[in-house]
Amino acid sequence: MTLSDDSWRARLRTDQPHSARVWNYLLGGKDHYPVDSSAGELILKNFPQIAAIARQQRAFLKRAVRFLTAEAGIRQFLDIGTGLPTADNTHEVAQRIAPDSRVVYVDNDPIVLAHAEALLRSTPEGACAYIDADARDTGRILARAAETLDFTRPVGLIMLGIMGQLPDSEEPARVVKEFVDALPSGSYVALSDGTDTSEGLRTAIAAYNSQSVHSYHLRSPEQIGSFLGGLRLVEPGLVRTAQWRPDHEAAGIDPEEDHAVSAVAVKE
Repeated sequence: MTLSDDSWRARLRTDQPHSARVWNYLLGGKDHYPVDSSAGELILKNFPQIAAIARQQRAFLKRAVRFLTAEAGIRQFLDIGTGLPTADNTHEVAQRIAPDSRVVYVDNDPIVLAHAEALLRSTPEGACAYIDADARDTGRILARAAETLDFTRPVGLIMLGIMGQLPDSEEPARVVKEFVDALPSGSYVALSDGTDTSEGLRTAIAAYNSQSVHSYHLRSPEQIGSFLGGLRLVEPGLVRTAQWRPDHEAAGIDPEEDHAVSAVAVKE
């Protein structure tokens, strides 16, 4: 299926902001529509620090994947809610360290999938695959991912900003558990989401939700941490994003303004 197909054109919804495209705008990318940049500007007006938080999320992705590949020995990754490709995507970071790494990307935005198929190219030794699916469709995702990944061997599950897309009524903890239950011992989960610890961010997200295709749900750090129940947190545990094994890229944001938390946990 291509972007020329009517069904995909309808799904693009260029009349309303979409989270992946708004995030791309906040990261300084060019793959968005005017409605997305307008939503991004509205968020920035209410909470200017959001751009720095967006950059921190990408920096955490790189640090987490480096840890999983270089220290934990993971060679397979399932990246849920990929977002629009930018520099240092999951497979690029992993394959830089281990060229035989295999990565499956999952998203349900047609523009994300079109860009992924065009830009995310694997090394000859490894593999990249793309699944068009909603994070809640765990059975379909796992079945399709099994065409590329070996679920008898440890997998690194990447879920950055994706649980915030699900309201409590859709049981985000259950969604995480369904994925984790399908993974063998020795697998890891890297998870990150925005917190409800800032009035400015709450106001910005409420304004975004009032006009977006999908809403985002801020939660307390404790609620976000509960999604990793039953897993062992890797040091330093669930912390503000910039504080998770920081490197030079983690600089530049006041910890008091870092209203997102991140963690990596292992299934034993």
